[in-house]
Amino acid sequence: MSDSSPLPPARLRPEAELARAALSTPLLSRAARLARWAGPGTRVDAGGSLAEEQLPAAVELLGLGGDDAAAEAGEAWRAAVDTGLIEIVDEEAGTVRAGEELKLLTAGSPQDVLAVWLAALETTLADASVPDLEGLVDALEQGGEVDFSSLGWDPEAEAEFLDGVLGNLYLLTVGEGNPGGDPVPLPALAASVILPSGTGEPTNDVLEQVSDAMMRLDDQFRVLEPVGLVEYQPVDEALLVDADEEPAAPVDDTDVSRYGMVRLTPLGVYGLRARLLEAGFEAPAVGDLADGSADALLDGTARYGQQAAQAETEQWLGRREPLAAARELLAAARGADAGAPLRRLRCQQALSLVGIEAEPALREVLDDPELGGLARVWLSERGAAEVPAPSQDMVFWLTVDTVAAQLAAEGNSEELQALVEGLASRHSGFFAAAWRVEHPATADVLEAMGRLHPDKKVAKEARKAAFKARSQQAS
Repeated sequence: MSDSSPLPPARLRPEAELARAALSTPLLSRAARLARWAGPGTRVDAGGSLAEEQLPAAVELLGLGGDDAAAEAGEAWRAAVDTGLIEIVDEEAGTVRAGEELKLLTAGSPQDVLAVWLAALETTLADASVPDLEGLVDALEQGGEVDFSSLGWDPEAEAEFLDGVLGNLYLLTVGEGNPGGDPVPLPALAASVILPSGTGEPTNDVLEQVSDAMMRLDDQFRVLEPVGLVEYQPVDEALLVDADEEPAAPVDDTDVSRYGMVRLTPLGVYGLRARLLEAGFEAPAVGDLADGSADALLDGTARYGQQAAQAETEQWLGRREPLAAARELLAAARGADAGAPLRRLRCQQALSLVGIEAEPALREVLDDPELGGLARVWLSERGAAEVPAPSQDMVFWLTVDTVAAQLAAEGNSEELQALVEGLASRHSGFFAAAWRVEHPATADVLEAMGRLHPDKKVAKEARKAAFKARSQQAS
């Protein structure tokens, strides 16, 4: 991802709901219980970890069981220390007490709770980037220093890999193609960071890299699930012939779920967006524009997908009277700059959400050369009386403006190609008249029609018309 272009807007849950979700996550709830339990008799080692002899009591307090119980209790303790829920009073004596941050979980605002959770998330992400610690411990015992290269582990590369995966998962979750936040197959997520875009049939070497990445991610998502970042269905262990063998990539869709499925939770969307903002990315959220001007709304939603644009517009309209909102939108839609056609399209889409109360605003612009066609369409769709018929010049101007907006919004999409074919088939003399339209985008629109139309004869007519339009603009 590049931090020079905005990401799709995230649809965030209310902060109070997110705070409740944070408090109920296994990691933070365990950390809070340990913080309330810690007292004068609680001891830690030189690194701040809970003393080994006290782990059984912590495990019992948390109601943990199984082979990983002590490790899970240790992780919860470390999270409590890192988030300030537990404060180390005397490092030499190894004494602790409840930290000031603990009060925030019961008496703080939702933002306070989420700030504590974000700190716990950072601790967990750091843990997830660390491989099996046995090699590290052995190295420390032997020489006191860790040679990361000898362990085959590059901390920066590992953190960058995980950040890339989570960035792709965020894009898949907040993008238009996955409005429900459906689970993503682990092989697809691994391939998204291994295979360059546009790659053809993957080689065996590439498939091996994807398989290796899958197993790294399987370990990492198991670590990240307790903090509430993701919901994770692990790789089916039956696919592993022995403990050291990696599974091959799945060959069809019927078995893909056995190779792991991951879904970013609403809390996870909030957490990753906070990290992206801190890293300098432009990561908008639906509702960011709700209190702004109509100019900010139309310019901002120009970069959004249709669903996100509608959700943002609904919030903006919900805070205004319909008639005043319509007048503000129409005023903001004017202009001859390159972004104006898409602003007018977003304006038209916004006005489609406004009731008949806005009729006076639309009638006020019937004679406006840029807005008159849009106003006639709106009034006619609502069955308004005495709507004047548009002139031919207005019809052609609106057509060019609409195609220019679609080009800006979607590029050379299938929908735009269908629109182009429909225009050419319904109007036999379209190109003969269209090149004369006094619209800044006329030549660009005609060139696009020539590029998109499948009929070579029609495409040639469009290119000739585009040449005439450019000559007219130059004269």
